[in-house]
Amino acid sequence: MDTLTVDTSRRHFLKLTGLLAIGFSLPGQASSVLNKVEHMAAELELTPFILLTKEGKITLFNTSPDMGQGTWQSVPSLLAEELEVSLTDVEIRQTAGLAKHRMQFSGGSSSIRAQWEPLRKAGAAAREMLTQAAANIWKVPVSECYAKEGKIYHKPSNKSLSYGELVEQASKLEVPKEPKLKDPKDFKILGKVLPRPDVSSKTNGTALFGLDAKVPGMLYASIQRCPVIHGKVVSVDDAETKKIPGVKKILRAERKMPHKTVETVAVLADNYWAALQGRKALKIQWDNTGYDKISTDDYYTKLRQAAKEPGNELKGKKGDVDKASATAAKKLEAQYETPFAAHAMIEPENAIAWVQGDKVEIWAPNQSPDWLIGQASEYLKIPKDNVKVNTYFMGGSFGRKAYFDFIMEAINLSKQANAPVKVIWTREDDITQGPYRPGMLDALRGGLDANGKVIAFEHKVIGESIQGQTNKKDFSQTADDWMHEVISEEDSPYAIPNRREATKVISTDIPIVWWRSVYSSTNAFGHECFVDELAHAAKKDPLVFRQEMLHEAPRFVNVLKYLAEKAQYKLKPTSNQAMGIAIARSFGSIAAYAITVSKAGKSIKINKIVGVIDLGMTVNPDNVKAQTEGNVVMGLSAALKPGITFKNGQCEQTNYHQYSVLRMNEVPPIEIHVMPSTEKPSGAGEPGLPPVAPALCNAIFNLTGKRIRKLPFDIDMI
Repeated sequence: MDTLTVDTSRRHFLKLTGLLAIGFSLPGQASSVLNKVEHMAAELELTPFILLTKEGKITLFNTSPDMGQGTWQSVPSLLAEELEVSLTDVEIRQTAGLAKHRMQFSGGSSSIRAQWEPLRKAGAAAREMLTQAAANIWKVPVSECYAKEGKIYHKPSNKSLSYGELVEQASKLEVPKEPKLKDPKDFKILGKVLPRPDVSSKTNGTALFGLDAKVPGMLYASIQRCPVIHGKVVSVDDAETKKIPGVKKILRAERKMPHKTVETVAVLADNYWAALQGRKALKIQWDNTGYDKISTDDYYTKLRQAAKEPGNELKGKKGDVDKASATAAKKLEAQYETPFAAHAMIEPENAIAWVQGDKVEIWAPNQSPDWLIGQASEYLKIPKDNVKVNTYFMGGSFGRKAYFDFIMEAINLSKQANAPVKVIWTREDDITQGPYRPGMLDALRGGLDANGKVIAFEHKVIGESIQGQTNKKDFSQTADDWMHEVISEEDSPYAIPNRREATKVISTDIPIVWWRSVYSSTNAFGHECFVDELAHAAKKDPLVFRQEMLHEAPRFVNVLKYLAEKAQYKLKPTSNQAMGIAIARSFGSIAAYAITVSKAGKSIKINKIVGVIDLGMTVNPDNVKAQTEGNVVMGLSAALKPGITFKNGQCEQTNYHQYSVLRMNEVPPIEIHVMPSTEKPSGAGEPGLPPVAPALCNAIFNLTGKRIRKLPFDIDMI
């Protein structure tokens, strides 16, 4: 919310202290503050997620910040469905990290699967309270009353009362602990294709993103970080910077990451252009000792060496892999390599912070306001109640804006400058400074008996640990339980009598963090390509081979059947075409692709991508398709476009011209099918990514006989 001064007349004081609840929306303009306060004073809280006014205005809270994945619609839809209102009739507000709103987080594809029942119960509880209030007014049995379109009706008489007319009485009732939820067959919103309420504002320019945030009197900051990652400041010559009009301060600052704090130099000005030009004029001497040796080539050399060593076993080991391998009729081994990857979201990192004594207010695009409150409180050593967070729409994130180094930079500078400070990263800052998806190596081995049945399977995941950096956990003697994504028996229920999964953590100073689908995006590449290798070694059709091993996992089998049908898998391809498949479960959802490729001179052309995703019940199947299409594009980009590389301590990519994403003319036809389901929802935002690269590489093998085991690769040079 905008930082304001509100007068404290007796009238205003009584209004403000008489509130049952105040909800905070995305920040507006200062001139509208008085109207906002007047308006909020009439709002009554039925549950922590629903506010009503006597005039009938309904406000629903979104607890999962929107980074483009559609939570501005999906989360309030859970409330609206049970409350019997349309999203067109409500106002949506973003929660601000307050404890009463419980989990406030976008990540891990958790928004709907974690809140499917809790938020529906919140909506149902409010509906029952309103229904009871109407029954009390009419002095009739509550069983004779029902909710519809923002009103409570009395069945025998057909008389009605609006929610606004009932809210005061309803707010005095006890909140039901176990309200009755609607039968899915009666859903009017959930599972339906409906327009997203945020689209119009995002297309007409009225939606507020982090870069739009402004606070009166704020200074803009552009920060120079060492080009050699983690280098230290030796000296600063700021003579030329001070000559630039608008420059106000040059400050020594810091970038606090979970695993390391590094020195920086910030230029503060009354406009961003001056801050940026002032930064460019700085002459800084850096001490790069030790850090100038950081190299991705050296890192991967260590990974390949570690592949020869035993790893730390994950839970779920079955049988004796070594003994079974020794008796196998056919033995296979392979290593699959994936690169470091930048998030490269459209909106770079930005944040405003205003530290005033032992309090701080923050305006920022972030994936978790409650996490942010905790980290800001710890950073400043102040109570959580003294931290206020205003969360904006994010112009993309993919995990990056749940890593709050850029917000801590703003806090640090505001405390030094004694003023509100807005930090804005450049695209070059974003690409060169990280954090990144970790580069990984997957070492696999398997054994087949004389009948082509897999009797042994081992998958060892090797690379830096996200938990090791972000949570400072030591995995030298134990397995990293985050690294089991996709490869565990739960997520990959192939019926193999002897199987083992292990991890081997190799540390690096290159900063890493979660990236869309986290380890699933790297693990699935090796896992599903190696399953394909085993299928070919067994001389079996890859689809049939998988179905045979998945006979105890009917949802997987059904996804493959549906995929075969939609992709016309059984049609014999021409001599110039081939199809490859892959399947993976991550974040509770199963996704599979059939990708058709063909020869185009010396190049390979991707003709079509057909995908199937089973994520249980959906809020908006059209949005699921959009998310999955986005996963396809991101998965292809990570497979076909250059990754992040370091040499002499510096990132070799600086902007989109070197770290590119697929352009529109490069995107093949994509056809996504959502499996009908009555199961509880699982993840939607990430599960569509992991099977993309293996399906593509399996298709290329079927076409050319060449097995691709290292990403990225040049599709024009196969």
